[in-house]
Amino acid sequence: MPKSIDGLDDLFSRLYAALPQTQCTKCGYPDCQAYAKAMASGEASHNQCPPGGSEGIVRLAKILNKEVLPLNPENGEERPRPVAFIDPKACIGCTLCIQACPVDAIVGASKQMHVVLKDWCTGCDLCIPPCPVDCITMHPVTDNKTGWAAWSQDLADESKQRYELRQIRLIREEADNDQRLKRKAENKLKALDVESAHSDAEKTDIERKKAIIAAAIARAKAKQDTADQEEPND
Repeated sequence: MPKSIDGLDDLFSRLYAALPQTQCTKCGYPDCQAYAKAMASGEASHNQCPPGGSEGIVRLAKILNKEVLPLNPENGEERPRPVAFIDPKACIGCTLCIQACPVDAIVGASKQMHVVLKDWCTGCDLCIPPCPVDCITMHPVTDNKTGWAAWSQDLADESKQRYELRQIRLIREEADNDQRLKRKAENKLKALDVESAHSDAEKTDIERKKAIIAAAIARAKAKQDTADQEEPND
């Protein structure tokens, strides 16, 4: 029989808590939460998390009451935990690595050298592909320790918190930007309302611009209304 919604929620919560929270996407999902949901629904196997390694698979198998499997090589390999290092001589300050880091472990500003906060870095590798000058390398920091032996529950909890705070910040920044663009569009629409046209062609052009701006404002309002409806109640 299919699991109840409550049963799925409980299973998801236990699986989510058992993951190392590196947010590396090596499992094939956008974050640890999505992978936990996929396992809970039966969509994903429990052997797709390289950072958790063999011990992580044992933990997940126990929760799911399934057999222990070897790590799927398509998802990567178990390895000592690395942290990112940015070559200060090569960094051009493009900020692409900052945007890619899921836990805000890279600090810097546009056209200035970036620095990795080693205690925050989860070793996810996500900062490497977007770097246009290949100035980022991963340095192992746990000797021969791999998987959960190279990680800890405290680190996982801290990583989860930083990831969730980042998601909240990104949503807020997007909303702020939408509001800024909406105000800009409204001001432009007002300017067009008072603009005088001296020919039919000019009138037609003004009406066209007003229609485009009005449509943009309507889309922004609809987006905000949807966000308000999806926001959980306290």
